[in-house]
Amino acid sequence: MATVRLLHLSSAFRRHGGPSSPPLPRRLFRLYNRVVRSFSTSMSPPSKAVVYDEQGAPDAVCSVRELPALPIKDEDVCVRMLAVPINPSDINRIEGVYPVRPAVPAVGGYEGVGEVHSVGSAVKELRPGDWVIPSPPFSGTWQTFVVKEQNVWHKIDKRTPMEYAATITVNPLTALRMLEDIVDLKSGDSVVQNGATSIVGQCVIQLARLRGIQSINIIRDRPGSDEVKEKLKKLGANEVFTENQLAVKSVKHFLADIPEPALGFNCVGGNAASLVLKFLKQGGTMVTYGGMSKKPITVSTGSFIFKDLSLRGFWLQKWMGAEKAKESREMIDYLLSLTRSGELKYDMELTPFDQFPTALDKALGKLGSQPKQVIKF
Repeated sequence: MATVRLLHLSSAFRRHGGPSSPPLPRRLFRLYNRVVRSFSTSMSPPSKAVVYDEQGAPDAVCSVRELPALPIKDEDVCVRMLAVPINPSDINRIEGVYPVRPAVPAVGGYEGVGEVHSVGSAVKELRPGDWVIPSPPFSGTWQTFVVKEQNVWHKIDKRTPMEYAATITVNPLTALRMLEDIVDLKSGDSVVQNGATSIVGQCVIQLARLRGIQSINIIRDRPGSDEVKEKLKKLGANEVFTENQLAVKSVKHFLADIPEPALGFNCVGGNAASLVLKFLKQGGTMVTYGGMSKKPITVSTGSFIFKDLSLRGFWLQKWMGAEKAKESREMIDYLLSLTRSGELKYDMELTPFDQFPTALDKALGKLGSQPKQVIKF
């Protein structure tokens, strides 16, 4: 019907196209423009998405649903998502405890990788088949098709393993920024961290090693801790201790030839944070970027008075923004190059989209300790 209407209107324009022709009625001109716009606008395919209508326990409020097709405007890019991770912050957004979260109903997810499916008429830098990631990340990636303006998509090298492309921003970039932004570290220096088996922890170990920086790593007590220690040392960890090993007054004798660290990373809280503080040298700094134990950080008065320690936080979402887009994309490209060369790796498990409930249970810890869950569409 739109085609027939457009042909009739085009014929009317041609009949009135001569220099002596009277002007067309404004109503006809507006109608012609409206029909041309509707005729030329393409649509995305319908999308399957993980949606939640209210905040709460993710396994209770999330469901997979069909979403309608969306118009692709001139500056838009329609991306077929290839893979998306389930991050702790994704879970916190759904639970309603994250400081910044989308209004409900909402689609889950915050990062991922996709392939350009189609582009609007004004898009010049991207074409179908390109691989892209959201940069900076945005909410709503847990769906098969995403339509957003071209400036939020960053083209990446298609030789990158899919699971690394999907997970490169939130965790590896956090590790890189904390190593480079807080303390001026030199080759031969050291850092200490808890949560060493997390993806950020694994990235800290490897990125520090590439810079000649030694790492002291704290893990929780668990069955198979010796195997975990060996695995982290293969990544480049200099020392790995369980929390029980460090239940002593002084930890200096654990350092051997490693200098006291000036910088520590805490993603656990509670006693695990106190253990990081034990290792720090005079005037050292502990950066908190997570709180997995949900327990507060307790600091002795002496740590402030006699060791002059500093505590601060780091939140990647606050650091990233439009003004940091170019800088963060250069860092992401650097990190992706390390994944392609094998110099940066971490544990993940690819799970098909139709098994999302199982992957969510694993991410929630209902099935014991599991690698990072990455959904493959």
